[in-house]
Amino acid sequence: MYVCSCFGITERQVREHAETGACTPRQIAGACKAGTDCGSCVRKIQALLGRGACPRREALDPVVLTTAATTAAAAPAQAAAEAA
Repeated sequence: MYVCSCFGITERQVREHAETGACTPRQIAGACKAGTDCGSCVRKIQALLGRGACPRREALDPVVLTTAATTAAAAPAQAAAEAA
């Protein structure tokens, strides 16, 4: 059954991406573009992923990882500025 008609993504494809680590609709979108056009399939994707499918979603989300890395990199510079 199709989940995303814009890109022709099936339930099976969403489940396969989930098995390889895509735990959020954003990660599914990054893997196969589902949910990036009209957005009507995002709720279907959320339902397929289910609650608790990935216990540490925020740790796996690339946006959160990028933000965390940027914050961690800025911390030593900020500490040095405060010490001066």
